[in-house]
Amino acid sequence: MTFADKSPHRSWRDKFACAFSGVTRAMRTQVSFAVHLLVAAAVVVLAAALGCGLVEWCLLLSCITGVLTAETFNTALERMAKAVTSDHDSNLGDALDISSAAVLLAALGSSTVGVAIFARRVAVLLGWWAD
Repeated sequence: MTFADKSPHRSWRDKFACAFSGVTRAMRTQVSFAVHLLVAAAVVVLAAALGCGLVEWCLLLSCITGVLTAETFNTALERMAKAVTSDHDSNLGDALDISSAAVLLAALGSSTVGVAIFARRVAVLLGWWAD
């Protein structure tokens, strides 16, 4: 399905198909997205191994979702900028830098949450922290 084929009255099935197509395209074309997915998988495995509770899982999955969402928006802006012009434009450059900063902030915040959760879990396992 191409952009021209997408009428404003698409079915929910078509809308979801386009959304999943976008996720697949981001995974296949962006190394950063693949790195974020790899880290997300490691977080899920570590959370399972450390026996994280419901609230911890919710926090970790929210962080993962936030980083992947930021990366997806960044990827979309990069693609749109390339479609607009191949010439250097300082405004487009600034917009792309700012969208990259959003990914950085999401990743740093998520890393902080992950370190706090996992450090506490390890401390509990080692008997350094009462649960």
